[in-house]
Amino acid sequence: MIPWTLLDTAKIPGGGELRLKQRGQEFSIMLGTNELMNSRLSGSERALATLSCEKIKGQKAPHILIGGLGMGFTLRAALGELGADAKVTVAELVPAVVAWARGPMATVFDGCLDDPRVAVHEGDVRPLIRSTKTTYDAILLDVDNGPDGITSEANDGLYDYQGLKAARDALRPGGVLAVWSSGPDDRFTRRLRDSGFAAEVVNTRANGKSGARHVIWLATKTGP
Repeated sequence: MIPWTLLDTAKIPGGGELRLKQRGQEFSIMLGTNELMNSRLSGSERALATLSCEKIKGQKAPHILIGGLGMGFTLRAALGELGADAKVTVAELVPAVVAWARGPMATVFDGCLDDPRVAVHEGDVRPLIRSTKTTYDAILLDVDNGPDGITSEANDGLYDYQGLKAARDALRPGGVLAVWSSGPDDRFTRRLRDSGFAAEVVNTRANGKSGARHVIWLATKTGP
C-alpha cells in the first residue's frame, strides 16, 4: 500500500492545526486523529449543494454563501446547478486551505475558484452573515463537524440562537439555510424551528450509496 505523505500544515485561527496528506491521487485533511475531509468521499458535500439549489430553483440571479471551502466539492456541485447569472461567495477561515486548492489539490478543484461567478473571502463566515440583511438566497454551512463542532469552539456561534437569527436575517424571503453535519442533532433541529425556519432533516451518505451516514438540514426561512 502507498504510504501517506505529509504535504503541509496550517494553524487554525484560535488554536489547532490542520495537516494536508497525500497518498497517490488521494488527499486527506486531518485535525489531530480526526479526518475532516477526504478526496474520495464527496457524496454528502455535493448533496449539500444540489439539495439547496433545488430549493431555490427558478430564482433569478441567485446569491449563495458557502461557509467552508473544504475540498471544493460543495462549490463545484453548486456551480453545476446554477446558471450564468448566479453569484457564489465562499468563506474559508484558514488561508492555507485556499492555497492548497490552487496548489497541490488543483486537480481536485479543477479550476472552480477561477469561475467568474465565484468570490473567495479568506476569513470567518460569521461576519459576512452578521453584516448583511436579506442578501443571500441560500447559506450553505460545512463548517467544522456540524453543530457539535470539534475544530473551534467559536464555530458554535453559527449554530446557537443568535447565530441562527443572524442567518435568517441575512437570507432573502424564502431563502434556505443548509447545514452539513457528521451526525444527527435533535436539539439543533428544534433550535432551527424555534428560530423561524421550516426545517427538514436529510440523511445522506459520504460516498453515494455507501460510506458513513451524514446529515443535512434544509431550513427554509418562514415569514417576512
